Parts: sequence; C-alpha cells; structure tokens
Amino acid sequence: MSSADPDPPDPQLLAIGMQIRQLREERGYSLEQLAERSGLSFRGLIYIEHGRRNAGVLTLMRIASGLDVPPGKLFDRLSNQHTSAEAEGESPQ
Repeated sequence: MSSADPDPPDPQLLAIGMQIRQLREERGYSLEQLAERSGLSFRGLIYIEHGRRNAGVLTLMRIASGLDVPPGKLFDRLSNQHTSAEAEGESPQ
C-alpha cells in the first residue's frame, strides 16, 4: 500500500498557510497578485500556503505587508488552536 503523501505538513505550518490563504481570498487576491505584492515567487507562496515551507520571519512580514495586515494576524489560527487545546482540558504550562 503506497501513500500519496508520505510526509504530511507540520500542523502549525499548515495553520499559518491556511490563515494566509484565507486572508488572501478575503481580499480577492490571486496567488500571483499576492506574490507580486509581497515580492515572493508564486511557487514559494504556494508551498507556504500548503504548509510545505517553513517561512522565515522576514518572509512572513513581506506576506503580511502584501496583505495589508499586521504580521501577528498571520498567526490567528495558531492562537485558536491553543485556545481550543485549553478548552479540551490541556492545561497551559
């Protein structure tokens, strides 16, 4: 039995990528438009949105700038995941 995806993306990278995609779509930007606005390559942006690339701080700042949002907005889904984990009984350390 072979797997089509032998190395699934890291859940945290995927959460950031999903947030970027949501913000991009809310603004009506295509991948090409956001890549141009942020100075990134189209392919690089795809990898980030799919959780396949661990983007550096400067790259995330460029994406946030291209989306006209504060950089912290890119981490909203991570904050929600943390809040959900606490609600499920996991205590913060």
